[in-house]
Amino acid sequence: MRLAIGSDHAGFDYKEKLKTHLANKFELEDFGTYSKDSADYPDFAHPVSIAVEKNDFDLGILVCGSANGVAITANKHQGIRAAICWNEELASLARKHNDANILCLPARFIDYELAEKIVHQFITTDFEGGRHSTRVNKISC
Repeated sequence: MRLAIGSDHAGFDYKEKLKTHLANKFELEDFGTYSKDSADYPDFAHPVSIAVEKNDFDLGILVCGSANGVAITANKHQGIRAAICWNEELASLARKHNDANILCLPARFIDYELAEKIVHQFITTDFEGGRHSTRVNKISC
């Protein structure tokens, strides 16, 4: 599995830890930011979204303070279904029912250990298809 990851300054520490955690198991590319200096979340959410949208990567992970900014930005892309998840059940449902392809984590509202569990749930859960396919196919404008 190929994963694209990015964050702003608020999500930088989580992103760095997640990279270390995931590096030996998955092909991973970091789209920035590369420091804790103040950064604008669209500068990283757009490249991750484009990479997933073009199928260069299977899934994306975006981290910012609330996850709202990166989710709003990512969902501007036609082929993206970005989901804000703050627990494992939401991550599972986002994949099973919504075929979410980008996970958005709120670093200021969850601890790192939970973030790791949410990521694991997201990347190991498959889309169920069936009745959910009809719904997901109605999302794009």
